[in-house]
Amino acid sequence: MIATLTLLAALASPAGAVQWEKFSQEIFQRARAQHRFVLLDLEAVWCHWCHVMDEKTYRDPAVIRLIGRHYLAVRVDQDANPELSDRYQQWGWPATIVFAPDGSEIVKRRGYLPPAPMARLLQAIVEDPSPGPSVAEAAEPVPSGALPSEAARRQIEERLRGLYDARHGGWGSVHRLLDADLIELAVSRAQAGDGEEANRARQTLEAATRILDPVWGGLYQYSDALDWSSPHFEKLASVQAQGLAAWSLGYARWKDPGFLEAAQSIRRYLDRFLKSPEGTFYVSQDADLSAAVTGHTFYAWSERDRRAHGAPRVDRHLYARENGWIIAGLCRLADATGDAAVLAEAEAAARQVLERRGEKDGGFRHDGEAGLGGGATFGDTLAMGQAFFALYQSTADPLWLSRAQAALDSIVKGFADGSGLGFASAAPAAGAPGVFARPVRPVEENAQLARFANLLFHATGRTEDKEAAEHALRYLAALPPPALGPAALLADAENAREPLRVTLVGSKSDPAARALFASARVLPATYRLLEWLDRAGPPLPHPTPAFPRLARPALFVCRENSCSLPIYEGERLARAAGG
Repeated sequence: MIATLTLLAALASPAGAVQWEKFSQEIFQRARAQHRFVLLDLEAVWCHWCHVMDEKTYRDPAVIRLIGRHYLAVRVDQDANPELSDRYQQWGWPATIVFAPDGSEIVKRRGYLPPAPMARLLQAIVEDPSPGPSVAEAAEPVPSGALPSEAARRQIEERLRGLYDARHGGWGSVHRLLDADLIELAVSRAQAGDGEEANRARQTLEAATRILDPVWGGLYQYSDALDWSSPHFEKLASVQAQGLAAWSLGYARWKDPGFLEAAQSIRRYLDRFLKSPEGTFYVSQDADLSAAVTGHTFYAWSERDRRAHGAPRVDRHLYARENGWIIAGLCRLADATGDAAVLAEAEAAARQVLERRGEKDGGFRHDGEAGLGGGATFGDTLAMGQAFFALYQSTADPLWLSRAQAALDSIVKGFADGSGLGFASAAPAAGAPGVFARPVRPVEENAQLARFANLLFHATGRTEDKEAAEHALRYLAALPPPALGPAALLADAENAREPLRVTLVGSKSDPAARALFASARVLPATYRLLEWLDRAGPPLPHPTPAFPRLARPALFVCRENSCSLPIYEGERLARAAGG
């Protein structure tokens, strides 16, 4: 009876449903003209609680009536709009943001809001549109001209150590997920002889296999239980890329067959469910089959039962950013295993993304349409630049190095913040209202940019590349240490020293040289530059030591100020590299 009355009330409401509109600057012009507020529902198509909010909150008669009278409602898929996602990512999905007509924020809310609290919130804003405490802005960081201080490094390291769960593996006190940067940081320290960090990495990699789908493969988003026993069943491209990178690195370091099986499980899932006919990768697969059949029910079924009911929805958009992440992860797997098919898959995807999302200046669009600022986006160009550099390391093909260089040049030209504060998601459009007149400088992407540009500098010798890395680092140094994570620590450590440089000298047509290169790719060093000098071809783009001319191909391992004797057998490489 209650459900029937609710339905009748909804049908009797002025619009019968929330009238959702697209996000643009024009929506604020209309809000001013109509004396309305702007309600932004920033969701994810794979998000369970977003679906619940749509089915319950936004079908509630009181909510529909208040929105219809006082608001312009905008719904955006955060995966489709990196600029909005970067701005509001700390508010989770769904994120509910209410704006005044001038584009200033009134309130920000995280997660699912049931109908009654939502209606109270909407009514309270109508009665008093004063900004609430949720919209308090952090102080604008001031560039100091310095790199992160030793004190800041210690604070970040102590915080990460305190977050580690020695009982269950993993970092944090609420959720359990597999973070490739945390694993890489632990492995890098394990390589330097830190046994405690080695144990942390191995324990986490072993524990995280509990959130792999045992039937179809693929990595669930996270567990909301500390013992990894309660997965949230969304399968995101970004999460698959994290798993590929982390387990491949773990396998390269410790040769644990369980780590290899975990990485291969992800690859099988990608090929079966998220790979397009053209060879690129889709964005995500929902947790739930339907409102009636949630992930908890569906993913407990066998292969046969799942197929009898169908599969959860796959978001079939082609985003350059997600493809860049997966391509880099596939390169890690190909390097660890020597599997030529995996590497070919990564190269095929890269060529397709180049053709379908590439810009003439080396940048990348997120989707088929230009972003809010027009053209390429920071995150997509960065992810593809990192993917190209990974392909260069895996193939020694200078084409991929030139593509990586073009991507960095595009970022420096289009996204370097004029205030000296790192790189912004996009330059604010002319006349952008309220908060949209301020740039968003994503912390994680600035840390990744610092790592990427620094490695490019060592590969090319270009001072502009080093300057780009330092530009990002100065922004990170201006932030409070709690805002920084493992990527910032890795970026800081790598920019302070030379990478392990492994150079193969020999003909690219020589099978013995190709075998040596394959052995070098397996080297589990987390910060290394792998190059191939073929004297019959063009020289490497940076000054190289005067390697001797030898009768057969050889590897040389170079550190800060010295190089090894020639290495003719791959088995000797790990010992010479200290791995």
